[in-house]
Amino acid sequence: MADSPSAEWSLDEGGVRTLLRAAAPELADLPLTLFADGWDNSMWRLGSELVVRLPRRALAVPLIANEQRALPEIGPALAVLGIRTPIPVIAGEPGDVFPWPWSVTPWIEGTNALRAPRAENAAWAPRLAAALQALHAPAPVDAPLNPVRGRALITRDDVMRPRLDTLPARSALRGAWVDGLAARPCVEQVWIHGDLHPGNLLVHEGRLAALIDFGDVTVGDPAYDLASAWMLFDAPGLGAFRDATDSRYDDATWVRARAWAAYIALILLTQSDDRPEYLAVGQSTAEALDTY
Repeated sequence: MADSPSAEWSLDEGGVRTLLRAAAPELADLPLTLFADGWDNSMWRLGSELVVRLPRRALAVPLIANEQRALPEIGPALAVLGIRTPIPVIAGEPGDVFPWPWSVTPWIEGTNALRAPRAENAAWAPRLAAALQALHAPAPVDAPLNPVRGRALITRDDVMRPRLDTLPARSALRGAWVDGLAARPCVEQVWIHGDLHPGNLLVHEGRLAALIDFGDVTVGDPAYDLASAWMLFDAPGLGAFRDATDSRYDDATWVRARAWAAYIALILLTQSDDRPEYLAVGQSTAEALDTY
């Protein structure tokens, strides 16, 4: 099991203000407070309406670049539905103070869905279905590629099998994975979020408000995003979610989605030592796969 990685590069408040003075001097004197340190990025609340997003380690640098590339294209389609995304208002460039790209994005009001009851999430299952149908549009030839997510399931089999062996009691995970491998492979290449778990959905006043953290945005199989249904919804909610997609996805895609849900559950079960909320998502997802 792995704890969150240490930061390879970080800035204090003074360093962040130095970046802002060079890139957006009109923002440099706004109130600035460290909001969160994630696996990949540090987030600083800037005033009441903005966030500064800085990669913490070299592996996260392409994620910032992906967001800067993709969100101006993807975000407007979701905005039409009233669902916000963190489209960068400033795409910061590497420099002497900070060697990697960084962004200033809008602050989006809401609470992530990590602790939300599955039965309550069902109320906005159709709204998520609409968002994903808008997101899963054909991607351009220069869209980012992901070495892991949204690819053919067989490319992860060598990684998945040993991990399945560590949890022999979780037979539903193995069954979902085997079924996914046997399903017809994906024949479309569309934009996908690439990291659509409960922590990356914001809910406000009982409605899905935003999809966030698009660092793993990529071209690939939409089944990877659909796997979130087993992380978010109870059985009626999953049914409402699937019904709301209005046959956009065929049966094979849903079988692959269930396999990806097993894959993500296994990752969360084995790599969440210091993130109990994600361990809980892994456990609840495995239980969901065992029952529906």
